[in-house]
Amino acid sequence: MSELKIQHLITLTELLSKGAKHNFISITTSSLGKNIHKSQQAASKHLLELEEGGLIQRMMSGRKISVKLTKKGYDQIADMYNLIKNSLESSPSEIEIGGILVSGMGEGAYYMSLKGYTKQFKTKIGYVPFPGTLNIKIEKKEHIESLRQVNNMPGKQIDGFSDGKRTYGWVRCYSCTLNGKIPCNLIFLERTHHDLSVAELISEFDIRKKTGLKNGDRITITIPVS
Repeated sequence: MSELKIQHLITLTELLSKGAKHNFISITTSSLGKNIHKSQQAASKHLLELEEGGLIQRMMSGRKISVKLTKKGYDQIADMYNLIKNSLESSPSEIEIGGILVSGMGEGAYYMSLKGYTKQFKTKIGYVPFPGTLNIKIEKKEHIESLRQVNNMPGKQIDGFSDGKRTYGWVRCYSCTLNGKIPCNLIFLERTHHDLSVAELISEFDIRKKTGLKNGDRITITIPVS
């Protein structure tokens, strides 16, 4: 066997799960094939290749096969486990989305100041937002997909309400930072004129005034992922 294939690792893992690290275990190629979602013939071939590669020991007794991992076989599994574990632990724990600051439609100031929202904002995200939203035009398709990914994550829900004249939709909030240092919240609205090519941010203060940002400036939104 010139190289260890993914399917060989799956077969080794299945054998390990049955106790084949220290002991010979009795198996049939049909049951092994079923457990690794392969045919009986494929399972038999895997065992032969693993034995030829020095990754398992195999003994025959009639139609029964007894199999045990060798040190080399176990080390292969351990090495792959460590590689995957290190990769998972070192993967970024945040999503970054880039775009350009643009003007909004002027509706944010009205909606963010409604009492049906402000009371919930204070309770659920810890502050009453500055009246208005900061609008970021998302240009790259991969960043739009990242925004879609955030939209599918659980956030802090500001429930919709009715004032007796009209009904207002929910707002979902996600903690984030603007350009790596300005704390704010990315929001998604139940009712909005924007699609996912525009991200809307709220903050406790007027971000434009505090930062000096203007239309056309490049913006990076960073959303932590648990």
